[in-house]
Amino acid sequence: MDFNSKFALIISLFALTFVLNVPFGYLRGKEKKFSFKWWLYIHIPIPLIIFARISSQLDFRYIPILIFAAVIGQFCGGKLEL
Repeated sequence: MDFNSKFALIISLFALTFVLNVPFGYLRGKEKKFSFKWWLYIHIPIPLIIFARISSQLDFRYIPILIFAAVIGQFCGGKLEL
């Protein structure tokens, strides 16, 4: 895999992780901190992100980038007021 296609794949997974976590961050922001639903809204997207990373054959070294995208998505979703 050349550099450009790998970079595009990383950016795509970053965007997918971010966008997937925004609605869960929004829902998490409406729940009582440390409640079961609050915990669930943080952890539901994780298997989907793991599946996307494994199926795209990205190395485990890119997990911190995806964790960063998930945290930013959760934070931005929590700040939304619709």
